[in-house]
Amino acid sequence: MNKRILILLILGLLIGSCKSKKKSVSSRPDPRKEKVVKKTDPKLVDGVQVEKNRPPAANASYTEVVSYYVNTYSGIAMFEMQEYKIPASITLAQGILESGAGRGELTRKANNHFGIKCHKSWSGDRVYHDDDEKGECFRKYIDPKYSFRDHSLFLTERSRYRDLFNLKISDYKGWARGLKKAGYATDPKYPNKLISIIERYDLTRFDKEVLGGNYEPAPEESEMVTYTVKSGDTLYSIARRFELSVEQLKRYNKLRSNTISVGQVLSLEPK
Repeated sequence: MNKRILILLILGLLIGSCKSKKKSVSSRPDPRKEKVVKKTDPKLVDGVQVEKNRPPAANASYTEVVSYYVNTYSGIAMFEMQEYKIPASITLAQGILESGAGRGELTRKANNHFGIKCHKSWSGDRVYHDDDEKGECFRKYIDPKYSFRDHSLFLTERSRYRDLFNLKISDYKGWARGLKKAGYATDPKYPNKLISIIERYDLTRFDKEVLGGNYEPAPEESEMVTYTVKSGDTLYSIARRFELSVEQLKRYNKLRSNTISVGQVLSLEPK
């Protein structure tokens, strides 16, 4: 009797063990616990959607590099225009010029797109870079978007740029000349370089997009900067005052000699 009970117990244990193994083999994972991979949403910068573009190849043409830069940062430039009334065309042109369309050494190591130096008020990160002088201090940003915002603050919070905001926001030529006049850059060709970039890549389309029906083209009279000759002036003194060469002045005004007269109106840029 005892042997029979013992055999029945052993058989019961064996059957239970087989059932449990079969159950573990045939079980399926709970679909509610499976991971669902979604597409990553485009990056948002201060509420502005920034498209993720594929960077151009190392041997890409300058036009391709600029196009990538414009596609990447035009949204931020338009947002800054809405907030701070700085033309998006000017912001983009300065960014392209100052950063080498994003490929300059300072931009790559510091996300500094506008060549803004430290100055006394700057308490953030910094890097040292050769510019007008060796080893100058420049601002460093954790992300390019902060460079664009700092550019807006730099222009709006300094009194020397105050006159810019009296210009029409569509007057990109006036803004380009005003930046040079206020001391943003030392290069005498700075305004013409900005204007050339804006016109070559049609950057005013972003100004038009922001302003919509309120966009008005800049007046024609703002297109040419001139100087009226006064007593004691020479071509050399005028050229030096406006950081031009005598040959440039003569070429701009189709002069064959260095002779000028009081009251004569000279063009300070190419016609």
